Amino acid sequence: MTETASGSVARGGKRPRKGLKMKRIFTKPGVHPYDEIQWERRDVVMTNWRDGSVNFEQRGVEFPEFWSVNAANIVTTKYFRGAVGTPQREWSLKQLIDRVVGVYTRTGIEHGYFATDEDAEIFDHELKHALAHQVFAFNSPVWFNVGTQSPQQVSACFILSVDDTMESILEWYKEEGVIFKGGSGSGVNLSRIRSSKELLSSGGTASGPVSFMRGADASAGTIKSGGATRRAAKMVVLDVDHPDIEEFIETKAREEDKVRALRDAGFDMDLGGKDIVSVQYQNANNSVRVSDEFMHAVEKGEKFGLRARLTGEVIEEIDARDLFQKMAKAAWECADPGVQYDDTINDWHTTPETGRITASNPCSEYVHLDNSSCNLASINLLKFLKDDNTFDVADFVKLTELIITAMDISISFADFPTEKIGETTRAYRQLGIGYANLGALLMATGYAYDSDGGRAVAAAITSLMTGVSYRRSAELAGVVGAYEGYARNAEPHKRVMRKHAAANDSLRTVGTMDAAIHTEASHQWSECLKLGEKNGYRNAQASLLAPTGTIGLMMDCDTTGIEPDLALVKFKKLVGGGSMQIVNQTIPRALTLLGYQQEQIEAIVEYIAEHGHVVDAPGLRQEHYEVFDCAMGERAIAPMGHVRMMAATQPFLSGAISKTVNLPESATIDDIAQVYMEGWKLGLKALAVYRDNCKVGQPLSVGNGAKKEEPVAEVVEAAEPEIKVIEVNRPTRRRMPNQRPSTTTRFTVGGAKGYMTASSYPDDGLGEVFLKMSKQGSTLAGVMDAFSVAISIGLQYGVPLETYVSKFVNMRFEPAGMTDDPDIRMAASVMDYIFRRLALDYLPYDERAALGLFSAAERAAQQRGEDPAALQEAVDREALAQSAPIEEKQKPKQAAEAEPESAATGQELTLESHRRFVADAPLCMTCGTKMRPAGSCYVCEGCGSTSGCS
Repeated sequence: MTETASGSVARGGKRPRKGLKMKRIFTKPGVHPYDEIQWERRDVVMTNWRDGSVNFEQRGVEFPEFWSVNAANIVTTKYFRGAVGTPQREWSLKQLIDRVVGVYTRTGIEHGYFATDEDAEIFDHELKHALAHQVFAFNSPVWFNVGTQSPQQVSACFILSVDDTMESILEWYKEEGVIFKGGSGSGVNLSRIRSSKELLSSGGTASGPVSFMRGADASAGTIKSGGATRRAAKMVVLDVDHPDIEEFIETKAREEDKVRALRDAGFDMDLGGKDIVSVQYQNANNSVRVSDEFMHAVEKGEKFGLRARLTGEVIEEIDARDLFQKMAKAAWECADPGVQYDDTINDWHTTPETGRITASNPCSEYVHLDNSSCNLASINLLKFLKDDNTFDVADFVKLTELIITAMDISISFADFPTEKIGETTRAYRQLGIGYANLGALLMATGYAYDSDGGRAVAAAITSLMTGVSYRRSAELAGVVGAYEGYARNAEPHKRVMRKHAAANDSLRTVGTMDAAIHTEASHQWSECLKLGEKNGYRNAQASLLAPTGTIGLMMDCDTTGIEPDLALVKFKKLVGGGSMQIVNQTIPRALTLLGYQQEQIEAIVEYIAEHGHVVDAPGLRQEHYEVFDCAMGERAIAPMGHVRMMAATQPFLSGAISKTVNLPESATIDDIAQVYMEGWKLGLKALAVYRDNCKVGQPLSVGNGAKKEEPVAEVVEAAEPEIKVIEVNRPTRRRMPNQRPSTTTRFTVGGAKGYMTASSYPDDGLGEVFLKMSKQGSTLAGVMDAFSVAISIGLQYGVPLETYVSKFVNMRFEPAGMTDDPDIRMAASVMDYIFRRLALDYLPYDERAALGLFSAAERAAQQRGEDPAALQEAVDREALAQSAPIEEKQKPKQAAEAEPESAATGQELTLESHRRFVADAPLCMTCGTKMRPAGSCYVCEGCGSTSGCS
């Protein structure tokens, strides 16, 4: 742990100065941290998801050898500064870290943070070591901006304010636009704006906040379309006692009804479709600010008053339970609105004398004053799991001190999008330290995510992190002073510190790991209270749990933020291109800890690789299934399991938690209402839900859900028993003629090359398929030959090609990934590709459309508003004239290129469904693929782009 020094003698005989004494964590005196790393050169080449063309290329970049290909690619493409191909372009992780850490160290020296030059050097080296070894990471704006010629913006999260004047509303539009332009997000509470049920001073009726939301949404959508690397992310909040609250609640649900109607009328309402832009309010997350008064009224079934904005008088009384059900119904229909528990938030507010907390950032983890910002950093928890499966408490404490020191230094040099935000942030110095890889840590140590043991470990770690953070904040206050607003808020701030410490005292441990962490947390809170009483605090806020989207990928984390693992099987990018399927590396470690032998572990891992889950895995005891439960899949964690984990950690956080509670498609409105009610009772600050497939704008649920009616045998009661002779018609084989037309296709799937020869009958229909993917005599070649013969005989005996296509499309195994076929950009396996290609070449358009299989030209025709069936008819006529099987070799190049970058192909969406990704997650604006959940936001695993804070 570091110490505060006063009057120490600086190195070189300089005059004494007050500052921090730094102690080493990972580094050695006289050895630069880079010198202990094995570095290697790599080539980063990113291809266009539509046509395979190269859209980014930088060769010879330098990274530690232990960094994954994905992490190196994301850092190279997103965080390296300078024009590609110029000498100014960064090419090494060393340059990136030096650029950032150099500014932090110089600023720390200039503002008197360090006792001596040697302490400054230790700070510099420890920060570089931790970043290079993926022990923690700052949020994305730090990597984008610090040390460049751009404004030194370090915050990703902003909260704005709007008053009941036209000038303030227009200023809100402008401020949001500036923030979105920089790739960040903001939140705002619109409750000060008069409702549509109140009068203006001129005598007319006010428009109400919902109407002004339209303008802000259109602005955000336009800026999003302008080419920013991240979507315009925003949060809109309205208090539950606002007279327009019902309209606000149903706003997005009504838009979903519009989408259904327009889709049924033939408009293109799929994600990325050209007509989806007519849907309003889609660029914001909506949340209702509920009060304890309202929630008690819901419990008791009482009336609740809606109040005028200017006078505060009750202008309408409603049934509280009915309004609560409408909230749950709207969330059931479209995942909005979420809830924010106002009284809970403000009960933990450190600066209430300055103002109430009214809003949050887009992902709802940062909750503090209006016109403020928060810079984030997250710790990779798995880095502190030692070989003996104990948690390295001492190093975790030291690293947390280091991060808090660095984050506070950043406020001293940071720039802000508006002067008001700059003034508030400099005066209150809000920080947001958090962590990632909790789910991986719990699994690796044999704890189920939804268990008392798992929650105890998470709570103890969170308490320790926040306790150390505020203790360090008090030390910093003794060196460089408390935050400007501390004097007027000293008593409430200290009250909240005591609440945190009391929650820590109430924490009940269940195992040796969490007991050791909790013991140190108790010590840290004790020191925090003592130092705070003496020095005050440097920061009004210290901790929260962010989604850790891009930076989670940068740190090679298996899980983001507080989330459990998404799935047990992942795809790993390879240096030479392509990818391979791997089982999570935490699983073997967990199995070893649970007492399984090596042979059993290998069998279980092999089973997981094939099935994607642990149910019926050979030798795995059922009581251990829960350790491997994930957010999605065969054994998905129950919704209340997510809520209970949030509740376990919330008392130890300054801010809130970015997390979405996932519910199955079968969940009811009452299920969502129960989640919202339990979230309030358990002391959460904010909560969002998502019910699978609740959104309309998703092609997966269209055209594939119709069930074919099976013929029902008619039962006739015979008067007398009758003996019937049933004749069975056996199929006859229709052999291929000696000479038959054929097509040979060369293909590549995930880097694996192969050849397919498909032969058809002279009159019509596919009758034979031959496949070659390896040298003659190899096992693979033999298997492919046998498979080809089996398929060919089946076709000749009359098995419809459509049957084969429906069975083999979406079959998943390696190799998988990008192909070189413009019609089929992604394939889940070689079989998936082969039968997609055969369907496109030999099946009629109507049958393919029912399966969601379209050529590039047909997808382009759809985007232009044309009928793809007409295009197919033209191809059919040409094929008939040539008396040859339908082939689509001559695709107009411009048609393929006409696909908009945001349009999702049928193939990709079907693959997404097979992989259990969220169906209506946004498309990545950079690479066009579907994103995955990261807290209440989304992250693209391909390029690292996020939909909110990172």
